[in-house]
Amino acid sequence: MTASFDWATGYASRRLPVFGNNVVSTSHPLGAQAGLKMLWKGGNAVDAAIAAAAVMAIVEPCSNGLGSDAFCILWDGKRLHGLNSSGFSPAAWTPEYFRAKYGDDAKMPPVRGWDSVTVPGAVASWVALSERFGRLPFTDLLESAIEIAERGYLVPTIIQHKWVGAFGLENLVKQPGFAETFLPRGRPPHVGERFMFPAAARTLRLIGETRGAALYGGEIAEAIERHARAEGGVMTAADLAAFKPEWVTPIAKDYRGYTVHEMPPNGQGISALIALGILAHCDFEGLPVDGVDAQHLQIEAMKLAFADTYRYVADPVAMQVTPEQMLDDTYLAGRAKLIDRKKAQDFKAGNPVRGGTIYLTAADSSGMMVSFIQSNYMGFGSGVVIPEWGVSLQNRGHGFNLDTAHPNCVAPRKRPFQTIIPGFLTRDGAPVMSFGVMGGNMQPQGHLQTLVRMLDFGQNPQAACDAPRWRFESGLNINAEASMDPQTVQGLVDRGHKVIPLSDSYMDFGAGQFIWRMGDPAVEGYVAASDPRRDGQAVVS
Repeated sequence: MTASFDWATGYASRRLPVFGNNVVSTSHPLGAQAGLKMLWKGGNAVDAAIAAAAVMAIVEPCSNGLGSDAFCILWDGKRLHGLNSSGFSPAAWTPEYFRAKYGDDAKMPPVRGWDSVTVPGAVASWVALSERFGRLPFTDLLESAIEIAERGYLVPTIIQHKWVGAFGLENLVKQPGFAETFLPRGRPPHVGERFMFPAAARTLRLIGETRGAALYGGEIAEAIERHARAEGGVMTAADLAAFKPEWVTPIAKDYRGYTVHEMPPNGQGISALIALGILAHCDFEGLPVDGVDAQHLQIEAMKLAFADTYRYVADPVAMQVTPEQMLDDTYLAGRAKLIDRKKAQDFKAGNPVRGGTIYLTAADSSGMMVSFIQSNYMGFGSGVVIPEWGVSLQNRGHGFNLDTAHPNCVAPRKRPFQTIIPGFLTRDGAPVMSFGVMGGNMQPQGHLQTLVRMLDFGQNPQAACDAPRWRFESGLNINAEASMDPQTVQGLVDRGHKVIPLSDSYMDFGAGQFIWRMGDPAVEGYVAASDPRRDGQAVVS
């Protein structure tokens, strides 16, 4: 599907779009190279994505690890599939459990420690994807990650920056196992300094030999239970053994002749679809792409989307409304009418009832395309590490609340609200683009902004990725990237937005990877983009 992009449009960036018949795009070059290696060995895009994900768990521990969660949307050559591999809570978790430990005033589980850890799902996602769609032996997919963990790697600039930032978080660095694993010299690594992770190599070998079983009920699971018990946690090997990834149908919304696909709840991908559904009722004709009018419309649509998402989205079994109700065209048209083109507003949820994350993407010459995301949640996650195994655990449990009337209230073996969202784009039922943007609540905002740039304004994927971004915080507060046009920023202020400047693009404005199909993948191939806000790259063959 050859695109009519403006290839000359660009922003201040060292990146250019890359073209090829086989593509892997990640936020660290070693991850991309591991994926490409699998394609050279005769593997497909799923094999490439798993190999890249395993390497990313080693080289970007400040964002993800062997104890992360994951989601995936993939085109198998005929249709889309979704995989929800976000873990559930331990069987012992209830509101009463947390109030007994943290007091009656506690609003949610803690940010760090064992009481923020839900069952990790990332490794289970690798196994599930390999079993259903992979071509190469599972052990082959982990070779690069094992080698890199054993010999070490030289820590790059942006990852080191986030590592240093975590070092200043006292409640993180004091978690059991954290310092001995990630501060081997008593400090974060310097830029270009070698970091070795032999415990993780040992784990990856056993995961490969057992196809993940050692982590879900076997030797590693038993070590996790012992560690939790010793530190006052309640995670058990039985909790790990009970977990299985879930194959799901992605949810979708039409926009400007394309269809945007996201994972259904418990994730926040629906936020991007709501915002796009609102903007479908707004006209960008004649508006400059970086001007205040276009940016204001997107910000207001995103606010409306988040108002509903934070009110209603939870584990699907607990939701009080359905995604279909939240995405209803009539409902979204009514929400669009609330936008004042000249004034910022603080929106509340409507009533739709009638009556450190890493993202990577891979595509191959056969047409298979994979959109994959894997995350700890808040940087290094819970801070809890099983030292002898190198398993650093996410803190997704902090995403629950303790209000028994809220659909996202904690309960035994329930999935919390998730922020990580892979994206996919089709047109007339055919694949167009696998994409994602990392970074907490910036993810749907990044989806929205980059898609509008490509679909409404014809910017090529790298330009849309490079362009300055805004981020909605709460109320009337937004952040604007330092590279945004000062006139646009002032225009937003004049409309009532409270613009809070932030200079740290890595931490605050997300980072994306994009692969756009140009036609027959074996002939016209793909064009790929990788975000300059990270250390990564898109590689092709």
